[in-house]
Amino acid sequence: MNGEGLAARIAGSVGAFDRAAWNALAKGNPFMSHEFLTALEDSGSVGPGTGWQPVPLVISTEGGPPLAAMPAYAKGHSQGEYVFDHAFADAFERAGGSYYPKLQIAAPFTPATGPRLLLSDPSLASPLLSAAEQLCVQNDFSSAHATFIEPQQVPLFEEHGWLLRKDIQFHWLNHDFASFEDFLATLTSRKRKDLRKERAAAQEGLEILRLTGDDIKPHHWDAFWEFYQDTGLRKWGSPYLTRAAFDLFGERMGEKIVLVLALDDGEPIAGALNFIGGDALYGRYWGCTKQVRFLHFELCYYQAIDAAIELGLPKVEAGAQGGHKLARGYEPAETTSAHWFADSGFQSAVAEFLEREREGVAADRNYLERRTPFKKSV
Repeated sequence: MNGEGLAARIAGSVGAFDRAAWNALAKGNPFMSHEFLTALEDSGSVGPGTGWQPVPLVISTEGGPPLAAMPAYAKGHSQGEYVFDHAFADAFERAGGSYYPKLQIAAPFTPATGPRLLLSDPSLASPLLSAAEQLCVQNDFSSAHATFIEPQQVPLFEEHGWLLRKDIQFHWLNHDFASFEDFLATLTSRKRKDLRKERAAAQEGLEILRLTGDDIKPHHWDAFWEFYQDTGLRKWGSPYLTRAAFDLFGERMGEKIVLVLALDDGEPIAGALNFIGGDALYGRYWGCTKQVRFLHFELCYYQAIDAAIELGLPKVEAGAQGGHKLARGYEPAETTSAHWFADSGFQSAVAEFLEREREGVAADRNYLERRTPFKKSV
């Protein structure tokens, strides 16, 4: 694409852009959608006082719609990112610099892979990344970070000189299964029995609901808010999302949501929230008000597998961390983030660190791949 007449600009919110024009670039990814990102803005989950200040970057012609976009945030801390850069921050501060603010290119609070450069043409990747670097330099930001980049876009960052960092998640892969039993048939006999026992124990005496779209009512969100608060208080000290965010998710993108609830005598006691993408079901939040053995696995992992099979989706991304997913048929998968530092000396030091870290991550993945619960091929 010819760059003549193109200009980069920053806005104070994704809501400043036309919904249809933004979504044309997001290409169906639920967490890059105008609906999701503006729900975070309009609910106060990001914005003033949160440490996540929206500064989306776009490239367009004069007066024309965005031809490329980047959901970006000026960050005053490193919370809610799931790619831990505290070691970078500590080293930067010890060297006499100020690590914050920094630029975060991400879906806030969402460790799910997806595009981070929303492009109408691949040739716009380089000017968009250059604009992000300029934004950092002009505003005295230490660095820019893009997290959970879909594999197809990783080379775009690498070609532009950004440093790549690898990590591991656990994803379930759908090999054209017609049912959960088809999936179980791929496991060893012992693991197959274990999973059946877990499901039976978790479901005993409970009603399990999977809701989507208009079937999700306000009282369902009220129940799930209780579950989310409990998990948020235990994991992060305070929940990242406000109550209003869930209402807006339901209003703006309910057809992209699968809410799983467990009911005991008609009362919700636990729930798991999933988002539907074009090629994946994304498990996001879970919580409970009553402890039931194996219920976490049932709602977060097995119900997600059931839903993915029903929807014909190729995989389930079950979120960050959690080696216990391995025994339940979720396989180790590589995730990638990209990092750029305004200080060239610090960029070189981080490059050396990441090279050593990648060796450890690769060894961990090899170890985990040898311990999947699947039958071994002869």
